Amino acid sequence: VQLQASGGGLVQAGGSVRLSCAVSGRSLSRYTLGWFRQAPGKDREFVDREFVAAIAWNAGYRYYSDSVQGRFTISRDTAENTVSLQMDSLTPDDTAVYYCAAGPVASGYSTSPFSYDHWGQGTQVTVSS
Repeated sequence: VQLQASGGGLVQAGGSVRLSCAVSGRSLSRYTLGWFRQAPGKDREFVDREFVAAIAWNAGYRYYSDSVQGRFTISRDTAENTVSLQMDSLTPDDTAVYYCAAGPVASGYSTSPFSYDHWGQGTQVTVSS
């Protein structure tokens, strides 16, 4: 599975950004697609990637972290093999590199980055105050 994220950039607080992730390589029927983020910091490790949202590819069930619930919306287009993250009411605390990921998560979703075995390259979102 290959993932290619796009759509990041600089936005003012209160604004919106839409991220997209193009997925290719194999059937996603048993996969969950997720978005994670990693805030700037000198000791960033893989384990520090923060769960943002996830969607079960087949059933379309959606899951969100408490910090983005009500502001972010995850969706998928099964015809185009893309997963998107619409981010509204952004705050400076949302500044991070955002990663899309895919994993065969049997339970529907997982907040652990270790449950996802395929990752995109990350796209920077910067929210100015």
